[in-house]
Amino acid sequence: MIGERLAAVACGAASFGEGRTVLTHSSGLARGWHAVFVACLLALAGCNPHMYDEVPALHDAKRAEVSGSWIGYDRTNVVFRPDGKADIRLLDGQEWDFDDRWRLSGTGTWKLTDKRTGWNDGQHVQLTLTSRTAVATRVPEPNEPPDPPTDRPQTPKTYTWTFELRRDDKKALKLYFFFGDPDSRSTYILQRGEP
Repeated sequence: MIGERLAAVACGAASFGEGRTVLTHSSGLARGWHAVFVACLLALAGCNPHMYDEVPALHDAKRAEVSGSWIGYDRTNVVFRPDGKADIRLLDGQEWDFDDRWRLSGTGTWKLTDKRTGWNDGQHVQLTLTSRTAVATRVPEPNEPPDPPTDRPQTPKTYTWTFELRRDDKKALKLYFFFGDPDSRSTYILQRGEP
């Protein structure tokens, strides 16, 4: 009987008399409720449990894979030329700049780099707009205010994007950057355009 009680207490339960077992604060049930409580608390606090996950790093991309036409959200088009020049059409700002809703068009340069410039220690594509030819404003999403803030900075004349690299299930290269709050891990993806 004493051995059974010790085993029950060690397992987080206390036995009282015939067949009655009461769960104590260290029981699996109580730990489960604690986990639910913590998850709810994080959700209410607006925390993304994956916000600090490692961003996958790619180390095998080649310049030839990047060269060509890439398409993205709402008519975005970027052409990475083999000579390191680029044509940019309607590309939104990355991270917090996305919230200003400007979209840039023009010409610039690009490079594939191993230098740590983004969110991981792998390769990145750095795209720099050197000559702006047009500016557009993105239509707000339903949850965004209709007008951008009046105290926002002016639309940049030059700008540099840093694209992370990843491969899809078919091993095709994808270029992306985070937009809005980078901790939210919302991604702006460019995919290879049709030849």
